[in-house]
Amino acid sequence: MSERAMGLRRFYHRLRGVARPPSAAQPAARPAGPDPWDMKGVNVDFVRHLTSVMPHQQAMEAAIGGGFEKFGPIQAATLRHYGLPRDGYLIDVGCGSGRLAGPMSQWLEGRYLGIDLVPDLVAHARKLADRPNFRFEIIDDIGIPEADGLADMVCFFSVITHLLHEQSYLYLEEARRVLKPGGKIVFSFLEFADPSHMPVFRDTVKEARLRARHPLNVFVERAAILAWAAELDMVVEDIRGGLEEFVPEGPQGQATCVLRKPL
Repeated sequence: MSERAMGLRRFYHRLRGVARPPSAAQPAARPAGPDPWDMKGVNVDFVRHLTSVMPHQQAMEAAIGGGFEKFGPIQAATLRHYGLPRDGYLIDVGCGSGRLAGPMSQWLEGRYLGIDLVPDLVAHARKLADRPNFRFEIIDDIGIPEADGLADMVCFFSVITHLLHEQSYLYLEEARRVLKPGGKIVFSFLEFADPSHMPVFRDTVKEARLRARHPLNVFVERAAILAWAAELDMVVEDIRGGLEEFVPEGPQGQATCVLRKPL
């Protein structure tokens, strides 16, 4: 089981506590499941638990799924591969604890905006990428705190994977709004067509049986992405499988989609 999955399981059992055994006359009530629209509450609680059971640095890495040193450079290379200008403006939605912001701070000479729901993660990312051209914001709900038509690229790494389809669409709508004409959205996603993603689904099913309060794991099929792109008037520039190696740094694990805003 992954470190993240183990952390989620410990988190659930801590929240549940020790239950009194039910009487024969009164069946046990199932624990309430998470509210999928309470994104901030669920994520803040999850990170708070991790920081209570492990060292801070380890918790900051576990909170975004681990692989901090490995996947940050892969994500940065992915954005360069798809044309992010070195002097461009990147918006990193769900920046977490700075897995992408760290390597980007060593390369990007333009502007960067990182946003996330969890204050502890944003504080860690801000320390990791403390540069005058880097800005970090704490958000409370779906939205990008930026004016229309300014960004060269908006990325969502391991974000769409934790949202309902409606929430993903609303975020893509926001990303389109803040993009320049010709700007791009790059996002990662889980799909059933990729056998390597199935362990995530199996773990998610196990947690669903327990009604665990933790961030969702949501799969998106390519047909849905094509439908969203058409509805948003975006061009599907590329879709890559999770194990495809299209940058020298290696595969990302999750699938990758690139949408382009028409000129």
